[in-house]
Amino acid sequence: MNPRVKAVTAAKPYLLEIEFTNGDSGVYDCTPLLDFGVFKELREIAYFRQAKVVNGTVAWPRDQDICPDTLYLDSKKHRSPVESRQ
Repeated sequence: MNPRVKAVTAAKPYLLEIEFTNGDSGVYDCTPLLDFGVFKELREIAYFRQAKVVNGTVAWPRDQDICPDTLYLDSKKHRSPVESRQ
């Protein structure tokens, strides 16, 4: 099982800065979702910034959420300082 979301910040428009329960962190780009169904509401920047952690994933007030496995597998991971030196 992949780790779950521990913390999230809606950084730049449509980018989520995510910290996972295993200590990894990364950036998930929501742009590809914005043309589909319930995710169209996320185009409104003020609403997008209301992202929060709910039950180990990212969710918004009107019940949009993204599978935590998708967030983990598709996010661009940050490299730790130790990894950068190797």
